[in-house]
Amino acid sequence: MKVFSAHRMAIQQGDVAMFSDYENGGDMWTGSGNRERRHTVRFKQAFRSAPAIVVGISLWDVDTGAAVRAEVKADDVTPDGFDIVFRTWADTRVARLRIGWTAIGEVSNEDDWDVE
Repeated sequence: MKVFSAHRMAIQQGDVAMFSDYENGGDMWTGSGNRERRHTVRFKQAFRSAPAIVVGISLWDVDTGAAVRAEVKADDVTPDGFDIVFRTWADTRVARLRIGWTAIGEVSNEDDWDVE
């Protein structure tokens, strides 16, 4: 559980086209075995601490001739951004992929005091 104090909360959202390998014969479409793609997201405004991140597939175009195997997650989350990670394996073929994300967390306020 992530507990927030009385600080202001903010939500930032986005949608990232991870790849379109069908068009260029990339390894997500033509390859097999373990494959991974990463995309770094930088927030427009930094959070006070690492926010909670939700990622999900907003578009995918896959070959139905094999089992569809996928993992999507947020990795290396900091107050400034995070990495979207997509993984597939075996004979799964993915032509295109887009990931939607939402970050929720505390943001600084001009009334905050920085006492060290």
